[in-house]
Amino acid sequence: MNNRLLPINITGTDALNSIGENIIIADIDYKIIWLNSYARQSLNSIAPLYGFSNSDDLIGLSMDFFHKEPTHQRQVMSELKNGHRARINIKNKFIADIVITPIKSIEEQNQEIEGYMVMLMDVTSQADEASRLEEKVRELSAPILKIWDNTIALTLVGEFDFVRGETIIPVVLEECTSKGIEFVMISLSRINNFDDSVRQTLQKLHDCLKLIGVHCIIVGIKPNLAVRIGALSNIATFSDAHDGLKYIIKLQENRSFT
Repeated sequence: MNNRLLPINITGTDALNSIGENIIIADIDYKIIWLNSYARQSLNSIAPLYGFSNSDDLIGLSMDFFHKEPTHQRQVMSELKNGHRARINIKNKFIADIVITPIKSIEEQNQEIEGYMVMLMDVTSQADEASRLEEKVRELSAPILKIWDNTIALTLVGEFDFVRGETIIPVVLEECTSKGIEFVMISLSRINNFDDSVRQTLQKLHDCLKLIGVHCIIVGIKPNLAVRIGALSNIATFSDAHDGLKYIIKLQENRSFT
């Protein structure tokens, strides 16, 4: 497509076409004016949900058409300065992460918004999303249990690797932030197999929890696992859950007297 046909200054459309994400360009009035090749292909399956034959029919359409509350969406867009990210549900058929970024004038003295770049990332069907969530739960292999005041415990079971670690971290963070948890006890007593990333994952989880004011301890480290993990920075470790819980209770008692 010739860039001169676009009502806003957009350069590098070849680069946008090479990105493996759905990229949509809208003008200042929120009308869709361009889709990269990836978006054209992906949106061919979404367009019929709105009564259109294919993605080409979306060109010229206002973004208001896709929102239940367009007034609210326009308010969000009007206050947009750097970017906006959200998770959206498309006609109860697809789930996607959407990132909206203002396109500003290339002139240094005139940084007015000329349009918007919309990225639809990780578009997946509702069924696939449900399966993915079920897989995460299965990979976690154990429920998060409340074992004491403001304290939860998580016993990891089976194999432990980098992918599984990256799955567990956001789950634990969400549990802590949503329920006001202050102490987390991670038990490794039922871990059978693991790779060299286990230390990195545990350290990352501890550091993330520390940022939100949550104290994390590790219990049930077997001798062979201790050798593989090596040194953990500023993380309290205990041979079993009983000693770990006593440590947490003591911390709570000491804090109550300060």
